[in-house]
Formats: sequence, C-alpha cells, structure tokens
Amino acid sequence: MKLKLIIVAMMLTLAFPAAGNGAVVQEAYEVALSDLRLPRAEGGTIAFKECDKCDYLRLRVSASTTYRINGQAVPLPKFRDTMRQVADRENKAVTVLHHLKLNQVTDVSVNL
Repeated sequence: MKLKLIIVAMMLTLAFPAAGNGAVVQEAYEVALSDLRLPRAEGGTIAFKECDKCDYLRLRVSASTTYRINGQAVPLPKFRDTMRQVADRENKAVTVLHHLKLNQVTDVSVNL
C-alpha cells in the first residue's frame, strides 16, 4: 500500500511542471454591441472598442471563426442580421476571443 502511495506522489510531483507555464494563449474582450463592427466577409476584420474613450481595435477573422448566439454556432450572415435587430445595443455584451499566437479572432458570442 505504501508503495502505491509513493508512486502516486512521485507521479503527481512530476505532473505539476507539465501542467503549463502560465502563458496566455487567448485574450477575451467583453464589449458593448454598440461598440462592435462585424466583418462583411469571413476573411475580413472585426473592430471594437474596449471603452468609450478607447480607439477601435481591429483584428482579423477567418473562415474558422465561430459566431455564437445563445451558445449556438451560426453563420456570419445570420449573426450579422440578428445583431442588426437588437434594440438595446448599449447594454448587450458581446465576447470576442482573440488567439494571440495566430493574431486572429477565434470566437464571437452573445447571449440575447
């Protein structure tokens, strides 16, 4: 029994350094829908402001960028149409995930 405990303890000790080096892979932005400019095409750019006085940040999107409404993935045209119909754009938050190494947006999501 002690041998099993010693083996488990050694394995856990070796596993902790492999758990990660703490590097940030993605950055998430939560922005008001009124401060979001959606791309016209799948290979375009998305622009948003992090605050009222901030400049627009422009990032690339690709065909692999996922657009989600209430957790459901939808095509970009449907996402654009739905966002156009939202009445209270100031108080509706959109989450934008930016993959830092790829330097592109991987996911845009909103809960209505």
